[in-house]
Amino acid sequence: MKKILFVTHNGRFLVQFELNDIRILQEMGYEVHCATNFKGEFMRADAETTLKEHGVICHQVDIERSPAKLKSNYRAYKQIKTLMKKECFEALHCHTPMGGVVGRLAANAAHTAPVLYTAHGFHFYKGCPLKNRLIYQTAETFLAHYTDAQITINQEDYAAAQKFPLRGKAYYVPGIGVDVKKISSVQVDRATKRAELGIPQDAFVFISVGELNENKNHSTVIRALAKADIANSYYLICGEGKLKQQHFELAQKLGFSEKVKLLGFRTDVSEILRACDCFVFPSFREGLSVSLMEAMAAGLPCIASRIRGNVDLLKESRYLFEPADGSALCQLLKDAANGVQTEQECAQNREMLKRYDIENVSKEMRSIYSAVIEGTTTNENSTSIKK
Repeated sequence: MKKILFVTHNGRFLVQFELNDIRILQEMGYEVHCATNFKGEFMRADAETTLKEHGVICHQVDIERSPAKLKSNYRAYKQIKTLMKKECFEALHCHTPMGGVVGRLAANAAHTAPVLYTAHGFHFYKGCPLKNRLIYQTAETFLAHYTDAQITINQEDYAAAQKFPLRGKAYYVPGIGVDVKKISSVQVDRATKRAELGIPQDAFVFISVGELNENKNHSTVIRALAKADIANSYYLICGEGKLKQQHFELAQKLGFSEKVKLLGFRTDVSEILRACDCFVFPSFREGLSVSLMEAMAAGLPCIASRIRGNVDLLKESRYLFEPADGSALCQLLKDAANGVQTEQECAQNREMLKRYDIENVSKEMRSIYSAVIEGTTTNENSTSIKK
């Protein structure tokens, strides 16, 4: 049995974003293994069980998200190197910054190749703090020497990857893919769903999806909505995180707490989207957001921060704003509630999503796996861009 190893810093990442790649490799005849820190998982305790249900062989390693956790990450490096020597993998596919660092170093030491690394958003980007460039860009430049396929999912990162001294090639793939047909066909009784969520039937409902942390920037939306004072408006946030209490206290301070609903982790996001009127995505940094694409597929007008990835998806949109500009966001919230060009926005979204559909992305990834791991090309018409 041919074997391939996935490395990330947590298991939920694979569940949320990599099950399709895992399926592709299994269909190509590979036994898929993963090495990640299941013990450090705090948002999806079922991650290991879910991966095993999908036929993945799981290995616990002590990798940590923070590069400052040197002791743990060095231990993970040794654990992965030992695993590679034992299992004799045909290839390595790593994800997340520390998964990319530890995985590639271990692969070099264990003589495992080829090595693929998907950057779901480099931690250095236009406007980032200088320390990000000093740490992450320097690391990526060094590790490029051990990388046979540098896969990027937005145009800004692809441009950066082309400058690396890669052992192999840089590829651009339009995200991890969304099942546009499946999402757009979700049927929900809007009235019933709103009643379940405690939302009035005639309310205008904004929604965001994402972890409650500084980067996701939900606090800017809460402030902007309080300032906009849109009659009978509500704001839902699906996600968990360390800022949950802080967000609640902010809404309370602004006299808006009854209109802000922190729903926590949800498995029915596609249904909730159908009960809402507008999606808001205010992040400071993203690679290419799946939640934004899902909202587009659900037919919602989308207000989003003007950052890489978002500008790929919403090229012609009037609903883009600088993530720290609460005043601009306030006006866009009002515009959306008043229906200003929202039909045009949704039509543009539907057209744009064709490129990011799961079928197209699957063809791209199958072509890359065939070329990089097996040295062959598929008969499918791949549009992957290579260095």
